[in-house]
Amino acid sequence: MDRWTGKVAVVTGASSGIGAAIAKSLAKAGMVVVGLARRVERVEALRYDLKDEATRKRLHAVKCDVSKEEDILKAFSWVEEKFGGVDVLVNNAGIARKTSLVAPGNTAMLREVIDTNVMGLVMCTREAFQSMKKRSVDGHIVHINSIAGHNVPNFPGLNIYSASKFAVTALTETMRREFSAEGTKIKVTSISPGAVDTEIITDEMKELGKFPMLESQDIADAVLYAVGTPPRVQVHELTIKPVGESF
Repeated sequence: MDRWTGKVAVVTGASSGIGAAIAKSLAKAGMVVVGLARRVERVEALRYDLKDEATRKRLHAVKCDVSKEEDILKAFSWVEEKFGGVDVLVNNAGIARKTSLVAPGNTAMLREVIDTNVMGLVMCTREAFQSMKKRSVDGHIVHINSIAGHNVPNFPGLNIYSASKFAVTALTETMRREFSAEGTKIKVTSISPGAVDTEIITDEMKELGKFPMLESQDIADAVLYAVGTPPRVQVHELTIKPVGESF
């Protein structure tokens, strides 16, 4: 991670869970971290979890709902004005809404998942890529995907969530090809965890049976590994399962 010291990382969905763990880990590693979140006060509170003053000063909070293009454009414009641009982007923001695909009147919930998990990821990547290309930066885009983006789990209520994560799997490869076609050395990585003990794992899902879960820090460590690889190495897909998982 030495080559990223002082460089700028943007982390979406940084207010809790995996995003919070990633934001703190990148700040500890010496990066300037901009945490985007709707609940911006939670990102600001993360500073209290960081021990030294220098690390706390490297963590910044910006209010942003990634389902809204105007929020994304405003956030990345702020990053450019404040720090010059983006070097690493971690697309972590993701939601699930409890409904079935065939339930009446659920269009708003389904669209919210797609707008956040797919369109938000695409728009944030677009803005970060343009920032990196303009400055000739060999940056890194990391998507926090899911094993649900490779196999559909049998969990009631996940509905369109798995489809949104399958889209992330396809988008990762599409972006790799586009980045190469643009003549850049910008990397893109998909990290697909199994069950992680976060807000997405509902009490109802837990009641279906005891199953092993990862911790948010496990995913943050994977991000550090992927981003910390030498320039010649691109970790394209990294799947992480807790020991004993049977999905």
